[in-house]
Amino acid sequence: MMKRFRAIPAFVAFAAILVAAVAPVAAQDDVTTITFWHAMSGSRADVVQQIVDAFNEANPDVQVIAEFTGSYAETLTKALAAYQAGEPPNIVQVYEVGTRTMLDSGAIIPIMEVSGGTLDQSRFVEPITNYYAIDGELRCMPFNSSTAMIYYNKDIFRAAGLDPERPPQTFQEVYEMGKQIVESGAAPYAISFGWPAWILEQMYAKHNIFLANEGNGREGLATEVYLNNDFGVAVLTEWKKWADEGLLFYGGREYAANDPFIAGQFAMLAQSTSSLGGIERAVDFELGTAFLPRLEGYDEIGNNVVGGGCLWTMAGATEEELDAIWRFYQHLASPEMDMTWHKGTGYFPASKETVELLEAEGWFEEHPNFRTAFDQILAGENTPAAAGVLLGDFVLIRDIVGAAIEDVVVNGVDPQEALDFATEESNQVLADYASLFGE
Repeated sequence: MMKRFRAIPAFVAFAAILVAAVAPVAAQDDVTTITFWHAMSGSRADVVQQIVDAFNEANPDVQVIAEFTGSYAETLTKALAAYQAGEPPNIVQVYEVGTRTMLDSGAIIPIMEVSGGTLDQSRFVEPITNYYAIDGELRCMPFNSSTAMIYYNKDIFRAAGLDPERPPQTFQEVYEMGKQIVESGAAPYAISFGWPAWILEQMYAKHNIFLANEGNGREGLATEVYLNNDFGVAVLTEWKKWADEGLLFYGGREYAANDPFIAGQFAMLAQSTSSLGGIERAVDFELGTAFLPRLEGYDEIGNNVVGGGCLWTMAGATEEELDAIWRFYQHLASPEMDMTWHKGTGYFPASKETVELLEAEGWFEEHPNFRTAFDQILAGENTPAAAGVLLGDFVLIRDIVGAAIEDVVVNGVDPQEALDFATEESNQVLADYASLFGE
């Protein structure tokens, strides 16, 4: 029996949320205080603070206060609720699925306006601008962009008699190698996912298949998703087979699968590239990385799409605050800080100049796992279907899709049934959103 997921539009929920007001730090009259809410925890938060501290030290007339405000979804919700209450942060980090929501919120100042028209968009890596540029213009400041890739345990591959330098490239190879890993006793399971709903989105983009109408929501407000088409059902049918045969370890909807991978419970993990820094520091085995596998029978070439987040400037800032915010953004985008962020986390270097500097110093040769993610995002074709999806209330839709995937791989629900249900629920979310923000 499938559990029904009641879709309540996020904007309706905002009114019921109590926002914990951040008490401003006392500042001298000549110091401008900038509040920066983010969703980076653990080692990522440490790198955020390192970057903020460097800016504050170099700019004594500005004090940026970075605060971890919970998960991506919590941070988005709190920021918009704070705006409604008249107490927004100056800057908020929002993950990519919140892009349509931020654009329609009326709560932001576009980055071009913040920069006074001086931001050079051409400096950024193309897949990043492809996602966050609307009608050719960036609306937020690129910060923590990632994609998904395969992490794998080379020691387990060796123990199973597999070539540790030959990771799987197709779904069939994942299945065959996974069977060999489990049957040999090299590991209890073969593979797991982080952010499985996002991995499904990646499959659509990688195979150049639209996930929603209106050009994935980039030509107009999307009103229909294609989750239950032949492709979506084919992907989940494969995942169900892996689960039914004891190859797939279900690790939850976000980062929970990382720890059992580090502990050697399974050989392969499909996860965000943003986990690379933490995983590399934690493992006691030889770590390999690889591109996401392709599904046989679907030969169109698209590209991986960026995930992660972008920095949005909240409306209501004074001229002094806007000047300080723009200076902070320039600091973030400097090659030095861009490299610090990339090396400390695994998120992409945002600018082409930083990539050139990393190449020149031999970083990618010394750290090939960091190169994998970057090579993958540049290896495909930048087609309209691979630019990324913009959906109203996408946060809620991703939850709906996550529940459908869980029903398939954990509860054994038929993939067509699960995706039919997810499509119906998601289309209702889009209809509710269109009633509020459609023309």
